[in-house]
Amino acid sequence: MSFDLPSLIAIVAAYLIGSLSFAVIVSKALGMADPRSYGSGNPGATNVLRSGNKGAALATLLLDAAKGWLPVFLIRQFGAQWGLGEGVAALAGLAAFLGHLYPVFFSFQGGKGVATAAGVLVGIAPWLGLATGATWLIIAIFFRYSSLSSLVAAFFAPAYYLIGGNIAWPLDRTVLVAIIVMSLLLIWRHRENIRRLAAGTESKLGSKKKA
Repeated sequence: MSFDLPSLIAIVAAYLIGSLSFAVIVSKALGMADPRSYGSGNPGATNVLRSGNKGAALATLLLDAAKGWLPVFLIRQFGAQWGLGEGVAALAGLAAFLGHLYPVFFSFQGGKGVATAAGVLVGIAPWLGLATGATWLIIAIFFRYSSLSSLVAAFFAPAYYLIGGNIAWPLDRTVLVAIIVMSLLLIWRHRENIRRLAAGTESKLGSKKKA
């Protein structure tokens, strides 16, 4: 696919939206410690939950998901008049995801992108997001490891897209590539978690931050 000016503007704008690190923003707004200073040091909802403030963690989760969903939704709803199709919407979602991982407003030190990726998937196809989210939830309930849930969901997301392609949603090669890239980056960002899972030292959901 070719990139014209509207496509580039949409993708850059999506990256800037993704660069809003809501774990840090919400924590500072509520007078809490910077989530990069405790627990895993990851600016994401799971680490904010370790502070004990469930409301802050929920707000972080929803806002991080929304910033992945919003660019995809806007392009799919209003992008046709600018020649922006499904492929550009998916690349904008990928850009928002990259913004979360490497935020320009926070010295390129971001989170792991699980909630933002989920928002992107919901924007691409709600049923795809639901299936992937259900996979995360099932693993989390049985094993109580957020990282393991995220890894399994990342593995299944591209598979779900292929299985449901041209049945539950249109199958688009650019969209598939964007989902695969997100999944691979998610796995890469969880490399330390993979080591801790293998060593049996990974923190479970609900564990508090260390003093």
